Amino acid sequence: MGSGIEEEPLAGGNVADQVVRVGTTVRKPATPATPAVHALLRHLCGRGLDTVPEPYGLDEQGRQVVEYVPGRLAHDHPPLDLDGLCRVGRMIKDLHDAVDSFTAPADAIWDVAIPPDREDLICHHDLAPWNLVQDGDRWVFIDWDGAGPGSRLWDLGYAAHGFVVIVAGNDPVVDGERLAALVDGYGLDTAGRERLPRAMIDHTRGMERLLIDGHRTGAQPWARLYAEGHADHWGPAADYLEENHDHWLSVLL
Repeated sequence: MGSGIEEEPLAGGNVADQVVRVGTTVRKPATPATPAVHALLRHLCGRGLDTVPEPYGLDEQGRQVVEYVPGRLAHDHPPLDLDGLCRVGRMIKDLHDAVDSFTAPADAIWDVAIPPDREDLICHHDLAPWNLVQDGDRWVFIDWDGAGPGSRLWDLGYAAHGFVVIVAGNDPVVDGERLAALVDGYGLDTAGRERLPRAMIDHTRGMERLLIDGHRTGAQPWARLYAEGHADHWGPAADYLEENHDHWLSVLL
């Protein structure tokens, strides 16, 4: 996929480096997980979803190539309103439903940073405002490099942290209303609603542990993110979620 078009560095990611735009594509270093991730994206695109970028394989430098989606990152703008949260919930449900029919390659390698609660289907594992591009009427989840086995609730619980905008010291009443909008959009059943608050807590706590372990072992990029103070958010956020577990349960049910 050679091109004479100039490369434009793209900023904003915390994990991948050397990400560039070349025309209508994004190019970044391939990883051992890239073949499986691209197989997943091809499957989702083949199911008619336009909420994921199209994969285009590798270029002449061995970099992975995916569709460049113009627009704005949700993270760079005010938090989504209740209608936006409901829409994101529907998007996640559609993704999960489409993944149900995906058969991973026999030699698939995945790069999942935080061990999930279960391994029922292939998940994104980082559904958050920093990975949602809004291009007019089209909203797209980007950065699938960390996809891998997980569960619907594990993925949705993490998405709730970012899209509800969970921060220690928030008003649980306001957060509860926002959480309900996301979950209603997903159409989660009663059994799932009963278990979701615990998944939210456990996944948020898992992120804190990942950063602490990275600091202890020097594993990157987690050591760098720890040094930048990210654990100072995730630990108190997990505490806040746990302290209000019964409130989330009451709101969802």
